[in-house]
Amino acid sequence: MSEYDVLIVGGGPGGYVAAIRAAQLGLKTALVEREHLGGICLNWGCIPAKALLRSADVFRLARDAAMFGISGIAPQPDIGAIVRRSREVSGKLAAGVGFLMKKNAIDVIWGEATLVAPGEVEVTPTKRPVVAPQTPPPKGVLAPGRYRAKNIILATGARPRVLPGLKPDGRLIWTYFEALKPEVLPKSLLVVGAGAIGVEFSSFYRTLGVEVTLVEAAPRILPVEDEEIAALALRAFKAQGIVIHTGARIDSLAKKPDSVAATVKLVDGSTQTIETERVLSAAGVVANVEGLGLEALGVKIEGGVIAVDPLGRTNVAGVLAIGDVAGGPMLAHKAEHEGVACVEAIARLPAHGLDRSRIPGCTYCHPQIASVGLTEAAAKAAGREVKIGRFPMRANGKALATGEPDGLVKTIFDAHSGRLLGAHLIGAEATELIAGFLVAMTLETTEEELMCTIFPHPTLSETLHESVLSAFGRAIHA
Repeated sequence: MSEYDVLIVGGGPGGYVAAIRAAQLGLKTALVEREHLGGICLNWGCIPAKALLRSADVFRLARDAAMFGISGIAPQPDIGAIVRRSREVSGKLAAGVGFLMKKNAIDVIWGEATLVAPGEVEVTPTKRPVVAPQTPPPKGVLAPGRYRAKNIILATGARPRVLPGLKPDGRLIWTYFEALKPEVLPKSLLVVGAGAIGVEFSSFYRTLGVEVTLVEAAPRILPVEDEEIAALALRAFKAQGIVIHTGARIDSLAKKPDSVAATVKLVDGSTQTIETERVLSAAGVVANVEGLGLEALGVKIEGGVIAVDPLGRTNVAGVLAIGDVAGGPMLAHKAEHEGVACVEAIARLPAHGLDRSRIPGCTYCHPQIASVGLTEAAAKAAGREVKIGRFPMRANGKALATGEPDGLVKTIFDAHSGRLLGAHLIGAEATELIAGFLVAMTLETTEEELMCTIFPHPTLSETLHESVLSAFGRAIHA
């Protein structure tokens, strides 16, 4: 029986990053994966979705080329070519993960893992149907069997949540798997759920000309975002022609040969029948905790996820968990950070556990949305006295020049200490700009240091500076 210092179950962003860091630290490491290296993120989530959205951005620019003085362009989306490009991007990255496993001398074991005893894992051939042709395993892959490890890290990820009465069938009712690879563009699409997944797909399909209706049970779209940012997003989406119902739920679905009639209960108690060619269930994800043998070992599960401390340790010695299976926010970068912290704690390096107040959230719709830290409402609910800075994108020269003048940068500071409590952005390249505030928070930069920083001109980053200045009554251009 092979024995390892670290054995990781799951080859997604959390798992493969943890494996690489373990190998760097000289730990004998193995990775068990049942389907494809890179996990959902690289193969059926973050990466292919962003490739699709980039195609939508290019289409939008070509469609609106006249505003830039370019005439004679009449673009048409080729959904087959768009999907092929997204799959190629994913394929390159998945192959890259295989290369990294080989480069770092990490043993890859192909199959499904079950914890059968303390420090022991049984790997059996994958039984469940895969959603795509299995990624070819890297050379040197080990056969299923029983393996021992001093530390077992569970990084099994999550899967789409299935709502009652909204069970996906792969044809009329989609999950994000089907939404990522449509054979043809539907004429109409009903999206259920206005979190990041639902909003991104609504943006993609609407840009390509699909009639999109978005239904959200919460009182507003993007419920985890700052209310002011969510309101701006709502206005932008409606201007694009997306029909939005908040405080609404699906009462029933009736399938037809090539469409679905949904009875929607609206916020005022009335009902409306909406018929669309396809329905996308985008109501979040649930952790993959089943079939791992956790109950037999006594591993604690709370709220559908594995209970862990900030360094990924469960209540059972030698069993750890990271990423989606260890709770939200269910984001790839959170999983990667947890993987590194978890492994470094195993190696007895100085601990740097997960600080949930510094996990950024990014939504790659149009306009882009990004945030970190407390919303204005949360800061006030916590009893904080705050200073709020706001700077509109349309007052920024680069935003005007690039043709994306709509948006806002909002900053929230503690009025007494000057500590940056939260930052919330909507507009051009918001998902790139948010990193500036992350660095500031990590370094515990003061408001004075931010105000004294020289930002390059003309750039979108100047909006960050102006928002900070605004919080303290010193904005120059607004």
